[in-house]
Amino acid sequence: MRTFVSFLRGVNMAGHNMIRMTDLASLFREKGFTDAETFIQSGNVIFSDPGGRSVKEITALVEEAISGRFGLTIPALVRDIPDMKKIITKNPFLDEPGFDPTKMAVMFLYGEPDEERLAKLNELSYPPDKFEVISREVFIWCPNGFGRTKLYTNFFEGKLKVNGTARNWNTINTILGIAETKAAKSSGSGK
Repeated sequence: MRTFVSFLRGVNMAGHNMIRMTDLASLFREKGFTDAETFIQSGNVIFSDPGGRSVKEITALVEEAISGRFGLTIPALVRDIPDMKKIITKNPFLDEPGFDPTKMAVMFLYGEPDEERLAKLNELSYPPDKFEVISREVFIWCPNGFGRTKLYTNFFEGKLKVNGTARNWNTINTILGIAETKAAKSSGSGK
């Protein structure tokens, strides 16, 4: 049984797409996922799938279920534990002097960016803030915080023409820890 994380885009932000997290976890369980739990209020769900479904099948099921239950069209992005571990290990900014995880975020993209758009984006620079696109993630390092940076979701969506959803570095690490604990329990190792 594989353990997954679903990141929902734009949930409970500025009074839009309001979903109670207890209702969201309940919906996942009703759709056959086990151990479904949420982390913070922004639509992060950690769950296991005893059905052996693919990421594509799970994504479609989650989006359809949310639409049917809550009447909302919300993109879901699903990653498994190996995907999440890769994100942790390929972060290009971990060795930045004075690295502070509260100044780091990752934007998960819903698709691969177009090479031409990516090349144009890579020509841009907004020091001291930095970013790097690796596969389907945008790693964002803002040493002075995110309050005044241009480098966040809307900026990257506009430049790459690919939707995404961002989470801060602490959230990503915490969610991976929860997912790994769930996976260990479901495999019987009791980690």
